[in-house]
Amino acid sequence: MQTIISRAAALAVGIALWAGGAALAATADHGKFKELQGPFASGEEVTRACLSCHTEAAKQVMATRHWTWEYENPVDGSKLGKKTMLNGFCIGDKSNEAFCQSCHVGYGWKDDSFDFTAEDKVDCLACHNTGGYKKIAGLAGHPAYERMEWPPKSGKFLEPTDLAWVAQHVGPTSRETCGSCHYYGGGGDGVKHGDLDSSLNKASRELDVHMATDGLNFACSDCHKAEEHKVPGSRIAMTAADPHGPLVRGQKSERNPATCQSCHGDKPHKESLLQAGRLNAHTDTLACQACHIPSFARGGVPTKMGWDWSTAGKLTDAGKPFQKKDDKGHVIYDSKKGDFVLGEDVVPEYLWFNGQVTYTTVDTRIDPSAEVPINTFHGKPGDPDARIWPVKVFHGKQPYDVEHRTLLVPHTATPDDTAFWYNFDWPRALAAGAAATGQPYSGKFDFVATRMIWPITHMVAPKEDAVACHECHSRDGRLAGIEGVYLPGRDGLPWLRMLGWLAAAAALAGVLIHGALRILTHYRGK
Repeated sequence: MQTIISRAAALAVGIALWAGGAALAATADHGKFKELQGPFASGEEVTRACLSCHTEAAKQVMATRHWTWEYENPVDGSKLGKKTMLNGFCIGDKSNEAFCQSCHVGYGWKDDSFDFTAEDKVDCLACHNTGGYKKIAGLAGHPAYERMEWPPKSGKFLEPTDLAWVAQHVGPTSRETCGSCHYYGGGGDGVKHGDLDSSLNKASRELDVHMATDGLNFACSDCHKAEEHKVPGSRIAMTAADPHGPLVRGQKSERNPATCQSCHGDKPHKESLLQAGRLNAHTDTLACQACHIPSFARGGVPTKMGWDWSTAGKLTDAGKPFQKKDDKGHVIYDSKKGDFVLGEDVVPEYLWFNGQVTYTTVDTRIDPSAEVPINTFHGKPGDPDARIWPVKVFHGKQPYDVEHRTLLVPHTATPDDTAFWYNFDWPRALAAGAAATGQPYSGKFDFVATRMIWPITHMVAPKEDAVACHECHSRDGRLAGIEGVYLPGRDGLPWLRMLGWLAAAAALAGVLIHGALRILTHYRGK
């Protein structure tokens, strides 16, 4: 009977619900549930306890991209997702699963034998912990279950995770839990996105007007509002334009609830009639982010703007790997990874974007004589779904097969005799990575320049800090390279501009001459 009652209590809103940015009080204290008293020897045991009440939660999670790391590109039908996509940072997941899958919402994905149908492999605590929980890179999604030296032979020790305490203190998702993966992707804080880093955990109003801890204090889920654990919003298939009014909270709609317009509508400006009309007209051409995110990586955490793998592998005279740091203490060279270019308070680049993206995969034949696009954003002037978007453009240099002309995924992170981070042997690391991805490898490799685009959509500034008119409406302004749009202050025919100035000068001269003649005739009459 006690079990039945506790399950009913858990199902009656076991975690806090969020509405309009304000948290409602929880109706259940998980610390009182018999099922969560522990002790627990593994994360799977905690999950089985969670599922005894939340019976459908694992099935829901397993139907999401957070679980499968796989997605079908609506542009060309290709299979995408973190487990197969390439990037210019850590390059690829295959053969490095035990390390990379510390950001998977599951336990034990270390190779192709992982059972995606096992419900107890779902990690409830990854998203719902409120502290005291960390998945360790290299342990295939597990936290530390006992005191252990990590990394091996480092002299540093991890203490065991108190799983019972963590399970008894679960709560709604937070910036911290979402950020534990989304801030740190690509090898460190702020590395990939540029607009997502740990500074947002305690954001000021100037950094992000929505997430300001002394203001609206939004959690990620306030915009990315999930249903049945499916979280809306994806950089793989984005909503570039949403020309509609705001959604009513709770309204069922096919629209993406994570767009700016879903809350603000497509005519959000409410200034004087003339001013509001002029600003609202911009929404037919510009993404909201183009004006309201003047720069990214402005919270004190630098983002990587460049990564050169070709210089990795340098060692000291004693044969040891090393790092170099800049004046602020940020790593700019690492023997394991190569040279980095860092950026803070970076002004975005801008391009036309309609939400469609194509990607270079391990099967794509590349042209090594030019910079290889890891992804390509589509969109052009006149496309009703296209807007001018701010983006981070990341430049890399990474290995490719000289004969097959395909990008290669190196085996780097999981300790063995072929992992680059442990032997600094490119041929062996690339051969192991190619075997894991199933791609042919000629044994001949070099490094090629690459480029990757990341949309900028967080770190929204207060309206008084929005991009000023003159920053775009000038010849050398932010939109200097954008075609297909007429910008006063930037565009115009030189001869027409000259005629205009001559006409204005002639009009002024006429007024001055007329005035002078009136004065002269006035005194002559006297």
